[in-house]
Amino acid sequence: MKVLVVGANGQIGKHLITYLNGHTSIEARAMIRDEVQASFFKENGAEVVVCDLEEDVPVIAEAAKGCDALVFTAGSGPHTGKDKTLMVDLDGAVKTVEAAKVAGIKRYVMISSFDTTRAAIQEAPEGFAPYVVAKHYADEWLRATDLDYTIIHPGRLTNEEPTGKVEAAEKVDRDEVARADVAKVILAVLEQDATIGREFQVVRGDVDVEEAVRNL
Repeated sequence: MKVLVVGANGQIGKHLITYLNGHTSIEARAMIRDEVQASFFKENGAEVVVCDLEEDVPVIAEAAKGCDALVFTAGSGPHTGKDKTLMVDLDGAVKTVEAAKVAGIKRYVMISSFDTTRAAIQEAPEGFAPYVVAKHYADEWLRATDLDYTIIHPGRLTNEEPTGKVEAAEKVDRDEVARADVAKVILAVLEQDATIGREFQVVRGDVDVEEAVRNL
């Protein structure tokens, strides 16, 4: 399986690339915005394709051509404005879904937000609400397709060292989770076809990642 990692230069994306380095059955292709970012990925055994997420669907589809799966780990970040939230977390996500269809890719893994329900939008602080709205509609768009999707809803992301242990279920108590452990969850999802058509929340816990994903 060859996987296009969208948002590869982000923290979750970089962790995922390192985990895929040398994997026996999954190869990585890193989608980055600038060639100057390429050395890290090449050193970690990944193919590199330069493509901006704000490009049109056919351009993104060309970047995805030849891949069997697409993982969306991109995010506008906490310090950008509503415009970038719209362009990356909503429009960018939707375009990658459409690009996957054009490229003939069926497997799609989305990194979403912890809670993207309508209730979460209403309860979100003013500055965070646009992000939740963007993720809500991106998730809805993906659910409406016939892609073999999985939607992962991580808790508050941290840069703590990975423990390799999480709690994962359709609903869990809100908590934090290391970005590196989220990347491990993505890898486990790619390895387990039983996660197709599923979505779940994930936070730090005491169950090995592979087992937690297997028990969903």
